[in-house]
Amino acid sequence: MGFRYAVVLTGSISTGKSTVLKLFSSWGIQSIDADKIAHQILEEQSVKVAEMFGRSLIVEGKVDRKALGTIVFSDVSKRQELEALLHPLIYTEIERLSLQKDLLGKPYLVDIPLFFEGGRYPIKKSLVVYATAEQQLDRLMHREGYSRQEALNRIATQIPVEEKRKMATYVIDNSGTLTQLKQECERVKEEILSDSY
Repeated sequence: MGFRYAVVLTGSISTGKSTVLKLFSSWGIQSIDADKIAHQILEEQSVKVAEMFGRSLIVEGKVDRKALGTIVFSDVSKRQELEALLHPLIYTEIERLSLQKDLLGKPYLVDIPLFFEGGRYPIKKSLVVYATAEQQLDRLMHREGYSRQEALNRIATQIPVEEKRKMATYVIDNSGTLTQLKQECERVKEEILSDSY
């Protein structure tokens, strides 16, 4: 089993995980991106997805992720169907990559947005990127173009970020400026590197 040197990077939707990941990468901290793996596996399973949710979801040979999102974020049973298909495949690939990273003998990040919700990964240390619920809503509406209701639907599928913050080993507060975020990342990076594994 992998994950010996893993630290989960998580948070909630639109709290700024991607920005944090870029900063850590710029300092040479390696990572595994569950979203990228999920997108890759979704494409590999496009025939199955079309059978489950309709052929109209395949546009120019690719899964229309926004249309699929609209379906699964408004129907819990459909979301569970999709997760039952994808999650075991995603886990297998993440575990394979983590075994490779463990050979290096130093901490690395595993970016898993739904780490606490899924309870699937045996990773002991977690880093939560925090932003307020108002900031999440604002970013989803203005950056992603969702309506208020679509944004609220997506936020509602996750454990509130305030709760995740309490469960975390490390917390990066991304409710301020980019300069403050960089300082937070620097602080937590030093904590991670100085901790024993």
